[in-house]
Amino acid sequence: MNRFGKRVVLVIILVAMIGAGTAWVMRSDSGGATSFLTAPVKRGDLVMFISATGTVEPEEVVDVGAQVAGQIVSFGKDESGKTIDYGSTVEKGTVLAQIDDSLYAADVAQFKAQLDLAKAGVIRAQADLGQLQAKLYQAQRDWKRAQKLGPSDALSQSDFDAAQSAYEVAKANVDVGKAAIVQAQNSVEQAEANLRRAQRNLDYCTIKSPVKGVIIDRRVNIGQTVVSSLNAPSLFLIAKDLRRMQVWVSVNEADIGSIRPGQKVSFTVDAYPGETFQGEVGKVRLNASMTQNVVTYTVEVTTDNSSGKLLPYLTANARFVVSEKENVLMVPNSALRFNPAPNQIVPDSRAAVAGQSNSSSPATAGKSGKAHKAEKVGPPRGILWVPDGSLLRPVQVVLGISDGTMTEVQSDQLKESTLVVVGEERAGETNPSSGGSPFIPQFRGGRGGSSRQ
Repeated sequence: MNRFGKRVVLVIILVAMIGAGTAWVMRSDSGGATSFLTAPVKRGDLVMFISATGTVEPEEVVDVGAQVAGQIVSFGKDESGKTIDYGSTVEKGTVLAQIDDSLYAADVAQFKAQLDLAKAGVIRAQADLGQLQAKLYQAQRDWKRAQKLGPSDALSQSDFDAAQSAYEVAKANVDVGKAAIVQAQNSVEQAEANLRRAQRNLDYCTIKSPVKGVIIDRRVNIGQTVVSSLNAPSLFLIAKDLRRMQVWVSVNEADIGSIRPGQKVSFTVDAYPGETFQGEVGKVRLNASMTQNVVTYTVEVTTDNSSGKLLPYLTANARFVVSEKENVLMVPNSALRFNPAPNQIVPDSRAAVAGQSNSSSPATAGKSGKAHKAEKVGPPRGILWVPDGSLLRPVQVVLGISDGTMTEVQSDQLKESTLVVVGEERAGETNPSSGGSPFIPQFRGGRGGSSRQ
């Protein structure tokens, strides 16, 4: 085939492709009939909420440790006479465990003997002082006689000096005896202190409950050796009152501004599917944590557990009620996301809606009901589309709160049961379509919409 023939073939192929494209465009514009998916405007109650997860925790727990080292030789008995274990109910002072006390008992016996020895030392010092005082009395009388005689033919100078020296020595010995008594008494006090310490260590061998409550964790077994150091080893974890529980919920920093003490909270746990528990916000902890650049705050939610169903450390899915409204008009969020093609709009309304889009209209809440405030003038607005014959007419609405599925709307042109468009589909197609190229994914929400709720 020569060059001219190749050109003819290429022109024929190009003309065929243009003709096929024109036919496809004409068929997509005027071909199969388009039907709109509609939903009625409803009237009811709407709740805006924040969703988060947390953990069920006892309201107040006491960690019972050991202050001495030794081997666990036995456990105590609970109120029913059973050995202390998980779930045991205990009173204040109930014996929880016994540590081997043989070494500490020996220390007590040793310091008792030292105390008795020190007390005997006091008695001996007091007796010695009596003897020294008697000698002082004798030396004092001898010195007085020597002073009367003086150095003379009756009393030599050496005897005079000896009498004086004996008196001074006896007087000093009395002071020494008094000091010995004080020293012996201090030894008694020291021995008593050592004995008290040894007795306290011996008492620490018996682990007792400091509060009334329920054992929720037992961390030792019989035969296990506990080693006491700067940090006391933990043996038992006691919850004071399981009738009051807390849910520690991690709330994102973007939502923490909507949380306040006393706010109503509902939550569920996987252990009881279909059952919802109620609580309220107790406090917001200020010590935020950061995980992968996400800042979260721990919110304490208090709840009543008189039924005893809630167990410690269950995972809770919580919903914080941010806002509630009763008897309001509301529409599905997909209706606010729908945007028709220009040729589907009533002609006299096209100019009014030119350049407007609903793709971000329901911005007051996402699926989790989280509120995201943005700087704007006046309340947020959106557009709904209502059927007008074979075309659509726009209705301007003021947006209110949203629960992630339905959004509150306000308009004088809407009333309960008014049909609004949420999507479109073409005759003969199995899936709803918004028109456009067959290579572009189609969404039920309409042009410019999204499949997310």
